[in-house]
Amino acid sequence: MRQTREDGPDAGIAARLKQVRERIERAGGDPKAVHVLAVTKGFGPDAVAAAWNVGLFEVGENYAQELVAKRAALTELGQRGVRWHFLGAIQTNKIRALAGLVDCWQSVSRESEGGRIARARPGATVLIQVAFSSDAGRPGCEPEAVPALARTLVGFGLDVSGLMAVAPRPADEARAAFRTVRRLADDLGLPVRSIGMTEDL
Repeated sequence: MRQTREDGPDAGIAARLKQVRERIERAGGDPKAVHVLAVTKGFGPDAVAAAWNVGLFEVGENYAQELVAKRAALTELGQRGVRWHFLGAIQTNKIRALAGLVDCWQSVSRESEGGRIARARPGATVLIQVAFSSDAGRPGCEPEAVPALARTLVGFGLDVSGLMAVAPRPADEARAAFRTVRRLADDLGLPVRSIGMTEDL
């Protein structure tokens, strides 16, 4: 890994990452136990390279075309070891093309998506997206349906490692949603809870 320039984009990302970890610590969390996911939707491969340079090796992408292009660009630069998370709405016709590139599918909310992923990449790691947001078109499985979907996905041979949720607004509703995700994950024995964006800290 190359050294971070004091005045370059890497330095800006390093400073933001330091702030996030300090906020986690102030809130009583363990920064080493919280994985920060660098989401690069709308940014070019240089943003992923800058994240890699400061030690952010988990990258989330919302669009299939961007993930394919950015992964190829990083491979050309010799920057390996990034773990790619797919965050966007899953288009079943894109699953086969992404199957060998995605390390974690964070937005599985339907049995049909899980079945396609299982056929394209047996044993793939997935998170179930829990529905809380009132945004039109945002995917998600209703909380009460999560246990049944988790059993189905495990039956497909998938590694269901946790739950994901996009917070509703306002903040008090977000806190209630995160408590629900934590309770569901605890009940199901799932270790991963992918919840909250930077402003939710």
